[in-house]
Amino acid sequence: MDKKADIGLIGLAVMGQNLVLNMNDHGYAVAVYNRTVSKVDEFLADAAKGRDTIYGAHSIEEFVALLSRPRKLMLMVKAGEVVDQFIELVLPYLEPGDIIIDGGNSHYPDSTRRTKYLKDKGILFVGTGVSGGEEGARRGPSIMPGGNPEAWPQVKEIFQAIAAKTDGGEACCEWVGDQGAGHYVKMVHNGIEYGDMQLICEAYHVMKMGLGMSAMEMHEVFAQWNEGELDSYLIEITRDILAFKDEDGSALVEKIRDSAGQKGTGKWT
Repeated sequence: MDKKADIGLIGLAVMGQNLVLNMNDHGYAVAVYNRTVSKVDEFLADAAKGRDTIYGAHSIEEFVALLSRPRKLMLMVKAGEVVDQFIELVLPYLEPGDIIIDGGNSHYPDSTRRTKYLKDKGILFVGTGVSGGEEGARRGPSIMPGGNPEAWPQVKEIFQAIAAKTDGGEACCEWVGDQGAGHYVKMVHNGIEYGDMQLICEAYHVMKMGLGMSAMEMHEVFAQWNEGELDSYLIEITRDILAFKDEDGSALVEKIRDSAGQKGTGKWT
């Protein structure tokens, strides 16, 4: 009997690998491909070892052939030109009604353009934000899909199965709109997060430079904040970082260079 996957994923960096494992944990057979083909074999021999419903492919043609119809393939690759390159690579092997999902951090106008471009070719496109980082991808991310609404019934079950759940069991995943809506929501989410991070930095600066507080004293403040209405992931990890000790027993945060880089996505919001 031929092997057939419920969904395929291209791009085996950590986020891609963890999404594959998450899908497989929930009973879905997954085909995988990576431009550097050796990463496919490494993944199957390491993180996916012993999982007989994760199928590796060594070419785009082999990858697409592993997918059950209508084919659903997810791109977890660098945003920008690379997404368009992979779309062009898979298109010759797809049929009308097949679905391409971009789960990277794409700019929403690109997702709008891709939705229209692929619709003209009979292919359904989904541009989805995936939030939660590497751990979220493995244990349950927040997923923000948008694009061609005809694709949603085909991907809804998988997305809501692997997504994070509320205390009431509701999946942190719902269709947010057509064209570039999914990546638009992700963009706004990122902008809010970056604003929160700036506020945390300013609070730290005032407490350290203005009030002369030690790292442990600031840790206690953030711990108190995390018990009230400020309870959140960012406050929680700041609390933990402030209490983290280096090997010599001093606060590690004091030894970290006071600078930060950016990828530019914050400017989109």
